[in-house]
Amino acid sequence: MRKLVYYIAVTLDGRIAGPAGEFDFFPQGDAQQTAAYMGFMNTLYPETIPTAFRAAAGVEDAPNRRFDTVLMGRATHQLDPSVPSPYAHLRQYVVSSTLKPDIDPAVTVVPGDPVGLVRDLKKEETGKDIWLCGGGTLAGALLPEIDEIVLKSYPVVAGAGIPMVEGGFDPTVFSVAERTAFPNGVTATRLVRN
Repeated sequence: MRKLVYYIAVTLDGRIAGPAGEFDFFPQGDAQQTAAYMGFMNTLYPETIPTAFRAAAGVEDAPNRRFDTVLMGRATHQLDPSVPSPYAHLRQYVVSSTLKPDIDPAVTVVPGDPVGLVRDLKKEETGKDIWLCGGGTLAGALLPEIDEIVLKSYPVVAGAGIPMVEGGFDPTVFSVAERTAFPNGVTATRLVRN
């Protein structure tokens, strides 16, 4: 069965973005450190690079290695309103009760029941997993369905912003499957649900 994988960058205080959706404050390190980190992550997860940046990242023709489907909330989808189909190389689902269903032919807007959507997607036999791209509210709603988390922890405290998981108190245990530290201070950890 396919897995739902929450692949996300996070601050030391558990924020995936600033209060207005900012993410440009995540420290990258110097050019050499950034290249080493991005090269490693892009090799493992080339499909997580937005379509518009794939050529610059050197993954324009890279096949989807882990994911063939991306799931995101409205705010994540609208980080750049001029790009209605940010991941054209993946099947795209946006969970939103306010977006119109015809935002782009390549994007499926789901007005409700993200848990039902994920359960249906997991039953498909595509050979690839489902990427939960964000945001925190959607991650909170889908916490019972998240099978893995790939957490890119950056050495910065935001102080405020969008939490990694928004919702009620629901302790959910994951185990560390692998962890890689980079010279720019970022730690990438893959966790699996117990």
